Amino acid sequence: MGFRRKNKSPAVLSHEFVIQNHADTASCLVMGLLLGLMFEVPAKYAIIFIAVQYNVTYTTECKNTLFFFFLIYKRKPFIFIKDIATIFFYMLVAINLHAVIQEYILDKINRRLHLSKTKHSKFNESGQLAFFYLFSFIWGASILNAEEFMMNPTSLWKDYPHSRMLFQVKFFYICQIAYWLHALPELYFQKIRKEDIPRQLCYICLYIAHISGAYILNLQQLGLILMVPHYLVELIFHASRLFYFSDENKQKGFTIWALLFVMVRLLTLTLSVLTFGFGLARVENPGFSIADGNFNVLPVRIGCLGAVCLTQAWMMWKFINFQLKKWREHVKNQIPKKKITNTKNKRTKKEPNRANFVNGAAKLEGGASPRIRKSKPV
Repeated sequence: MGFRRKNKSPAVLSHEFVIQNHADTASCLVMGLLLGLMFEVPAKYAIIFIAVQYNVTYTTECKNTLFFFFLIYKRKPFIFIKDIATIFFYMLVAINLHAVIQEYILDKINRRLHLSKTKHSKFNESGQLAFFYLFSFIWGASILNAEEFMMNPTSLWKDYPHSRMLFQVKFFYICQIAYWLHALPELYFQKIRKEDIPRQLCYICLYIAHISGAYILNLQQLGLILMVPHYLVELIFHASRLFYFSDENKQKGFTIWALLFVMVRLLTLTLSVLTFGFGLARVENPGFSIADGNFNVLPVRIGCLGAVCLTQAWMMWKFINFQLKKWREHVKNQIPKKKITNTKNKRTKKEPNRANFVNGAAKLEGGASPRIRKSKPV
């Protein structure tokens, strides 16, 4: 433990004390839950925090009379007590990982770059998110490749509700929710500036709402397919911003991000309209049943499609404003350069005429002064 170096010893339970020791406190809780597995009595309760819950074992018989066991997890509707405990544990793990990345990677780079306070805050934000997006993209892409969700688009609505999921799918959603929940207290722990809190709080809440909604409404496949390309685009953006802070001439990554951003927005809208507007509306088991986890009714479909469309429209609006702002800054930087070049050209044209007169005497091009005529005596 001891992720942060403490120069002073603030008062116990003060704000500064909590901020300096929040990673150590989280690591102590994690170690306590892990040690609980070693003893019989606390192990029954510690396993609820550490292991993924609601597992059901299925057996299938092969042609050679061999039995294969599949451990599948079933999400029980509106019974999230055990899931909340698991999310809390991995939220503590995320706080520890956040502190490790900040202390041993980002802070060391910041000392070398000597960034301003504004750039320092944005660099830390992009550094943390770049690590998370990279890890989530690789993990999510491996799940899509293993389950072959992309090969059959009809699987998004076929056999709905998808209340049964494999271990890696459920664990992926648990970790995603845990990470974005841990980002809320990190706004306080990392002393985020008041100007940046509304912006970060907005996208954190959007992530929590959309990922939790996909998990609760048994839309895990659609949520996973939409998350993977979105995380790739965000990874490119934050990686480009990190390179930009190290060298302001490196801006090619933003061009790639802009192209992929628009493509992913169109992909998200297309899959959402196809799933909620056509697929789920034509399945054989429409209806609302909490016991079965079936939420395939018109108000729910309209609400989900409306939420996705509004979010994509808001993101495109922010994207357009960002591009216009960069274009205006580029134009402002070009105008002074034109003025400087014009003034230089004017000066170069006037300099040869002025060079012919030195100390009031005119000089020829070769440098010799003309002869002065002597006045004849009268």
